[in-house]
Parts: sequence; structure tokens; C-alpha cells
Amino acid sequence: MKFTDGYWQMRPGVTPHYPAQVHEVQVEPEALTVYAPTRRLSGRGDTLNLPLLTVRLSSPMPNVIRVQTWHHKGSRPLRPQFELKPQPAPTIKIHDDEQAATLTSGQLTARVLKSGDWRIEFRDGDRILTSSGWRAMAILDTPEGRFMREQLALGVGECVYGLGERFTPFVKNGQAIDLWNEDGGTSSEQAYKNVPFYLTNRGYGVFVNHPERVSFEVASENVERVQFSVPGEQLDYFVIYGPSPKEVLSRYTALTGRPALPPAWSFGLWLSTSFTTDYDEATVTRLIEEMAERRLPLHVFHFDCFWMKEFQWCDFEWDRRVFPDPAGMLARLKARGLRICVWINPYIAQRSPLFDEGMARGYLLKRPNGDVWQWDMWQAGMGIVDFTNPAARRWFADKLEALLDMGVDCVKTHFGERIPTDVVYHDGSDPVRMHNYYSYLYNKTVFEALEARLGTGQVVLFARSATAGGQQFPVHWGGDCTATFESMAETLRGGLSLSLSGFGFWSHDIGGFEHTASPDVYKRWCAFGLLSSHSRLRGSSSYRVPWLFDEEAVDVLRCFTNLKCRLMPYLYAAACEAHESGIPVMRAMILEFPDDPACDYLDRQYMLGPSLLVAPVFSPDGTVAYYLPEGRWTHFVTSRVVEGGRWVQEKHDYLSLPLMARPNSVIPVGTNAERPDYDYADGVILHIFELKDGAPITVHVPTAEGGVATTAEVTRVGRQVRIRAVGAARPWQALLRNVPGVRSVTGGSAEPDPLGTRLAPAPGVDEIIVEC
Repeated sequence: MKFTDGYWQMRPGVTPHYPAQVHEVQVEPEALTVYAPTRRLSGRGDTLNLPLLTVRLSSPMPNVIRVQTWHHKGSRPLRPQFELKPQPAPTIKIHDDEQAATLTSGQLTARVLKSGDWRIEFRDGDRILTSSGWRAMAILDTPEGRFMREQLALGVGECVYGLGERFTPFVKNGQAIDLWNEDGGTSSEQAYKNVPFYLTNRGYGVFVNHPERVSFEVASENVERVQFSVPGEQLDYFVIYGPSPKEVLSRYTALTGRPALPPAWSFGLWLSTSFTTDYDEATVTRLIEEMAERRLPLHVFHFDCFWMKEFQWCDFEWDRRVFPDPAGMLARLKARGLRICVWINPYIAQRSPLFDEGMARGYLLKRPNGDVWQWDMWQAGMGIVDFTNPAARRWFADKLEALLDMGVDCVKTHFGERIPTDVVYHDGSDPVRMHNYYSYLYNKTVFEALEARLGTGQVVLFARSATAGGQQFPVHWGGDCTATFESMAETLRGGLSLSLSGFGFWSHDIGGFEHTASPDVYKRWCAFGLLSSHSRLRGSSSYRVPWLFDEEAVDVLRCFTNLKCRLMPYLYAAACEAHESGIPVMRAMILEFPDDPACDYLDRQYMLGPSLLVAPVFSPDGTVAYYLPEGRWTHFVTSRVVEGGRWVQEKHDYLSLPLMARPNSVIPVGTNAERPDYDYADGVILHIFELKDGAPITVHVPTAEGGVATTAEVTRVGRQVRIRAVGAARPWQALLRNVPGVRSVTGGSAEPDPLGTRLAPAPGVDEIIVEC
């Protein structure tokens, strides 16, 4: 939201009140409170008839400073509030003298200057990260009401990322962004997942602790600053210091919640009925059988909306006209080794038998006059479940029990964006604050219901809507894209934006959702989709099985599904890292290479885990341009070495794309190309790339439950390489990529391999020493 008319003037009807000076500082044991009048005081009379801003600085955890600002404090507390996780109390240092008052937590210091213009600096030692300076913080009276505003300074070359899953340019500088969940597809400025958190390439992030509409002007209204504003009398935000972007994300997710660890089977290939296609049990069975006949590994089958009868979504009942024996059908599918997913949404159509039940019990949102809120968009006469009502949450969750009884393993929690504001909530929550937050309660309700039944580590959703904290209930997918290269690219852009907003797991509709892809788009999207954390084939009015495109598409899908299954020891280790520290599986280049300025704007490539660079192909002729940071990178499949520190342009067939292993990395590769869930340590091969002298590497080979099966330690000193597998209880090997031979081996044997030299330890030995 813009308040100014250029540099000098305000927009018509806008009256600003800025903190002009520090009048008084109040020191508490763990906080610092500053009182700032909105004009300079020269005498006692000046203290009358003016606003007084109160600014409280505190710290919930090391390297994080909370800034709470208010004008009038007496307004009633509004619900909902984000659920922030309690943290161990940090050691806080407070200093107050004639020049400034400071609060320090870890390496981060907030410094309030007492002379000159109003200014709060956020520092790491002598380095200023950002600041709130002259006419930055403000109370603003406008024709639309009162707003609280803050502006934080941007440095030269500083780039802003995050703010949820946004399909607009990856670097947010120059954009005006209102955080308001909407069902707008991937080709608009609207977003399904709005998150009031951003980070920059200067080592810090900012979390605005408001679930309602937060309006951001990112180097737009004032090109030297990030501005954020909310209606009302109070503003609450956190400055989160890294100094690395990984540390920023880790601290942010510690505060708002870390992603749950999805089960290993969920990383396999998902196939959907698609949306409006005409399907029944025979159709579903035929699709699955043809996948098997073509040797296409399939792990999850998803039933989209029409598993329920039209006009009755949701009633949680199978449409017996097309699925006469759902329990028997699911048993037959599960006998094939498949997991089952079904679609739901939080809306109850008027024709659903649940509508009258929900209305009678007060489980649906109401208008101020007491009527159930209804409209005809999506489902005729539908109501919306009120998840602020504990009884309504139990009622909705209980409806899932029968589905779980008959073998459903997971749920796609669709919708949750079009939540009205002219409603009354059971617990008195403010409907504007609930608009985005509704997605959190909806997905939490379903996630916790499944977890209570299936157990920790066995739950996965496929959610579309989210806000801050929603990352705790994975997986999230990118919404309604179209079957074009352009939409494929914007989908990736949104996913990278979401990954820099605290979300660890992400997926998208392979081949595009709307329309039907050309064979080249479909095949390129298959490669991209199988090199994402989660991989699902789903369309709108047509199926996404590969033989409907061409026979080569079958080979492409098989190739990349097999590759993903073999990469699961590596990928599931990255998943465990996301769960434990908040670092996403799919990573924007800036996250892994924050000191390489060439990575600041890269949004057509990404790191899959810490060591694999993926550059999807977005062109019909297979041409792709991508950037490699410094070092000798190795194509994972072919072992071709490419020198980094430059842009590379290549041409790839459909069975290939740039999949580059980072120098000085170890990638554990499994032996099972058919399933994502297996004993990763049994026969694991440690692929070792371009070791750096004196730079030891440690990688964990996980169990399929998220524990550690084996820890590999690899070190090169001169020509000697030591490879140790700590705790290995299964056979293992190592593969020195692009090393054609070795001089000697202690503790094992060596043999040539098309990709380098393969090493095997002697029985009972956990360490191999190689002279290259």
C-alpha cells in the first residue's frame, strides 16, 4: 500500500506521524522500551496534543530481535496470532548511555540513536545490516483508516527474496505485494501461499508477525527501502540474523515451526485421475496396469475431486455409481504396492448430507446476522467449515476415519484461499486476520488427524494454501499451472520463492494442469518433476500418462523415476536436514552460494540438496543456459567435467538435462531403481567428486525412517584419499568419479568403472585408504 506521492508529498487524505526523537528509554532485565514523540520537544507545552510512539525491543532467541511498536495500546488483542515456538532464553546485553541505547542478542545488536533524526540500526558489530531511519516508521491516518508502517533500508545491490510462493520475478525488488491468499493460478501476481517473511542477500531476514493482510512495497514506493504496513495501532516484526541465508532460514523455522519429515514412500511417483476426466474403477485399473506393463514405477495413486458425487463436495463418501466397491478397489490397488491419496476441501456443498449436520451444530461460518455464509462459486450453496471451533475440527477430522479404515494413506488438502471476511467465527477471531490463517488451521486439523491415526513420520498432505507456520504440514504444491514452457518456468520461480520462505518440501503438476502439453513440454517437465522433492502427474481435462504424448515420453518418465529412486539415500538425507534445521530440499542458488553475486538472480536452476545442481530445459530444441559457480563440476550421469565460474550453454536430448555434481562432494546412491522406500545403506555406493585437498566431507546415509544408518567420512590429503563408513552394517562401495585408476588400496579392492574407479572394502573393514 502506497502512502506517498513521490519523495516530497503524501497522497490525498494521508496524514503521517513520524517518531521525531528519543524522549525516554526504559530498561528492563530482558527488554528495552523507547518512547518517541512525533515532533521535537522544546518545552513542556510540546508534550501536549501529539501522538507518542512506543517501541519495545526484545529477543526470543539468539541473533533474533523483536520490534513491537504501538500507538494506542488499549485496543483488544485480536485473534488469531501466529503460533510461535518457545525457544531457550538467549543471553541479552542491554546498554544505555547518552549517545544510544542498545540491545544485543548473539551477534545481532539493535542500536537506538538518541541524538539527531530518529534511527534504529541493526548491526553485526560495526556492520550495519539495515536500519529504520528518517520518516521510516510511522502512524498514518488515511481515508481507509489508520495504518502502522515500517521501512527498513536496503543497501546497494541488496536483493529481497521470499514472501511466499510468488510467480512474479524471483527477486522482489520493485514489486508491490499484498499478502492475501487467492486462487489465481501461477501466471498472475496473486499467490496461494502468502508468508510475511523475507530475506536478503545481506545476511538477515524479517518476519512481520501479522496474519492479516500485510502490504509490502519492496524498493518500489521508496526504492531505497522495504516498506511493510498493517491496519491498526500496532506493528510487530522480527529481524533475524544469519549471517548466512541458511542460518536465517534455520532461525526463522525454529521460531515458526520446522517441516515434518514426510514418509519415504511419498518421494516416489504419484499419478492422478486428473480433474474433470471421465473415470471409474475400470479406468483407474487400466491406467495402473498400463504403467506396470511399460515398466513405469508407480508408488502413489491419487483420486481427484470426482471420487465424490458432483454437487456434494465434501461428503467424504465415494460415488457408488463409478466406485461401487471402494474398499475392495483400494485393497486391490494396495495389493499392487500402491499408496492411496484422496482429494478433499474445507467446503461443504449444500447437497452434501454434511451440510445440514454442520449447520445444525454450528460448524459452518456464519454471517453477522446468524445465517450460514453460502455462495455458489465452486460448489452450489456451499458453506465453509469453521476451524476455530474445536468441535468442528473434531467433526471434520472424524470424517477421515472411514477413509483411513478402508486404506487411504494420505490426503490432498485443496483450496482454503477464498475465505470471506464478512463472517463471524466461533472463537471471535477477526475475519480479516483469519483469511490467510484459515489455511493453517485447515491443514493442521487434517495433518494432526492423520498423525494420530498413522503415527509420527507417516503423514503427508498435498496442500495448496498456506501462510507462516504452514511449512509444518508438508507437502505443498504449486497450484494451477498451464502446459507451456513459460508456465513451467514460473512454477519453478514460485517454488524457489516458497523455499526461501521456510518451506522444505514442494511439488507441482508435471506436464502442467490446464490444457494438454505438447510432447516436448511434457518430457521436459517429467525431468524437472522427478528432480523435485515430490513428483506428481496431474492434469485438468486430460490424463498425464506418458503414452498419450508419445512412446519416448514413456522412456523419459521411466528414466527419471529410476534415477530419483536411486538418489533416495541422498534425497532423504536432504529431507532429514529440512526437518531438523529448516533448510529446504530444493534450494535457490543464493542459498548455497551466497558469496557468488552471479547467483543473486538465478531462478531457472536450483540445487537439489547440497550437492546436485539442476537446470531444467525450457526450450523446444533442447538448448539450455545455466551458470556454474567456481570449481570443476561433474555431470552426474555421464561424468563429463565442466569448469565453473561461468555461464554454460548446451543442448540436451529428452533423456538428459544439466544435472551437475558439486566439486568436493559425496553423493550416496542406492541400488533400488524401482522404489523410493528401501534400505538405503544396503549396497550404497558413495559417489565422490573432485575432492579438495584438506577439506573433509561428512555425509549421512539415512534409514527409511529418518534415522542414520551410516556416516561416511571422506578426506583427501595430497594424493591420499581416506573413505570411512562409520556404523556400516551393510555392504557398501565407493566410486571415485573421473579417476581412471589408483596406485594402491589399503583395506579393500579397486576395479575400473565406466565412470571412474570403484572401491570395495574388505570384509569387516570400515575404512579404505587409496593412493591416487
